[in-house]
Amino acid sequence: MVANMSTTGTQTILGPPTSERHIHIQRGRKATVSPAEEGGIQTLLARGCAVVLGRLGSMGGDMLETKLYLADAVDWLKQLPDKSVDLVVTDPPYESLEKYRVIGTTTRLKHSKSSSNDWFAIFPNDRFEELLGELYRTLKDNTHCYIFCDQETMFVLKPIAEKVGFRFWKPIVWDKIAIGMGYHYRARYEFVLFFEKGKRKLKNLGVPDVLTAKRIRNGFPTQKPVELVEILISQSSEPGDTVVDPFAGSGTTLLASRRIGRSAWGTDISASAYSLSAERLAKEDYWKTEIAQIYVDKKASKSD
Repeated sequence: MVANMSTTGTQTILGPPTSERHIHIQRGRKATVSPAEEGGIQTLLARGCAVVLGRLGSMGGDMLETKLYLADAVDWLKQLPDKSVDLVVTDPPYESLEKYRVIGTTTRLKHSKSSSNDWFAIFPNDRFEELLGELYRTLKDNTHCYIFCDQETMFVLKPIAEKVGFRFWKPIVWDKIAIGMGYHYRARYEFVLFFEKGKRKLKNLGVPDVLTAKRIRNGFPTQKPVELVEILISQSSEPGDTVVDPFAGSGTTLLASRRIGRSAWGTDISASAYSLSAERLAKEDYWKTEIAQIYVDKKASKSD
C-alpha cells in the first residue's frame, strides 16, 4: 500500500493511508485550530486519527519528527521505503506471555481471569519471519536492531533473524532490580537481543552487557524505563537519525528518542496504547513551552 504524502511549507511528511488522518505539530508557529478541531489532540484521537508530532531540531535546521500510528506492525512496516531507518528498538508482545497468562502467572494479557482490564493481544511466533524480514528491508546498511524478549522467545527469534540476514551478537540482560513473577526462581531480568545489519561500531565499548534500570510499576503493561532505552539508542545511532518501533506500546522508544535528539516513528495496533503514547509525548516540555500548529490532512478529512 502506498502511503499518503502531505506537505506543509517545504517539508513533506510521510502520512498513513488516505483512509486515515494525521496531524502535524511544528514548533515556532501560532496555533491555528479550526472550530471542529478545537478539542486538540484528544479530540482527534477519539476519532481514530494517526498522530504526527514534530519540532525543529538544532542540527543544521533539520526537522526532528515523532510519528505515531494506529496500525498492525507488519502492515505498517510494509509502507516504509527500503533502507529508510537508522535503528530499531522494539518490544513485541511475544507469544510465550499467553502461556503464562493461561496458567495464572501473569495478568498482562487481554481477558485475564485475574484482571478486569483488557491488555494487549499477542504477536504470534509464526509472524516473526515476516516481521524480521521487513525490519531488515527497512533498515539502512550498517545499523543495529534491539528486540526485547524472554528466555523462550529468544530461541525463536535468533534463527529467524539470522535467516533473513541479521548477524546476532548477543543477548543483553536488563536487570530490573525489583523481583517479578514466577514460581521457579522469580523473574528479575529480561533479554534484549542485539542484531546487526552490516557492520557498525558501538559508541561506547565500555558499556556492559548487563544494564540496570528499575522496572516500571503501575504503568502500561511491560512498559520499559526511558533511561534503559536511551542507552540503546545512544549506543547505536547519531543525533538526527530515525529510530523505529513497530510495537510502540506506551511510547517509551519514541519518548527516549526525542529526549536525545532523534526522530522516531512508531505504531501500535492497540487503541489504548496509541492514546497513551500520544498523551505522554504531548506532555513533554517542548510541547508545553512552544507555540504549535495543528495541521489536519484535508484530503483524509473529507471522509468525516
